Amino acid sequence: MIIAQDIEQTKDISLDVVFPPSDLYSDEPPVETELHLRQIILLLQCLEWLWKDRTDFYAAGNLTVYYSPNQKKNEKLTGPDFFVVLETERKTRKSWVVWDEDGKYPNVIIEILSPTTANTDRVTKKELYQNTFRTPDYFWFDPYTLEFAGFYLTNGQYQPLEPNEKGYLWSEQLGLYLGVHDGLLRYFTSQGELVPTPEETAAAADKRAERLAAKLRELNIDPDKI
Repeated sequence: MIIAQDIEQTKDISLDVVFPPSDLYSDEPPVETELHLRQIILLLQCLEWLWKDRTDFYAAGNLTVYYSPNQKKNEKLTGPDFFVVLETERKTRKSWVVWDEDGKYPNVIIEILSPTTANTDRVTKKELYQNTFRTPDYFWFDPYTLEFAGFYLTNGQYQPLEPNEKGYLWSEQLGLYLGVHDGLLRYFTSQGELVPTPEETAAAADKRAERLAAKLRELNIDPDKI
């Protein structure tokens, strides 16, 4: 696409149209509730902790995905609540601009449902992610009703993911299960183990240290002298 030619042909176009190349800030509204915010942060925190040694992915929440030079900012289709792009540079961004990212779209998208967005997430956004983004794995989750569904792209169409015996859904792109745990959507390993937060990891380490110290005391060994 020759941008100069496109602009010349559209002199009277509305100011709400975005043209590349540009340095675009995210244009998302605030998350609707504290629970929505906590859910997005949890997804981001756990994945970044699990993949702390990786530099080949980008994960973000409530961030605009600019996917077309003719995309209007005032469109009701806002960016994904949470998404992951693989095989890209791990760095901070103001937004995800597809034409500045070698044409890459999200590999995984998760929408957090609410009464005002649920229908859009189930229908309109699903069609966008299927037909335009071609995002391989798409999930949605309602933190209030615990509605949880997932889809994988095959032959250009989304097909429902079948839950395992625990109700978890497998993400081929992440190499992880997603499932509901204590009322929130969490990641699980292929063996079904919960992917912890940094705080949960630290707490588990403290408990192991306490158990070891107790065992040493039973053996009349001072833990401080080891």
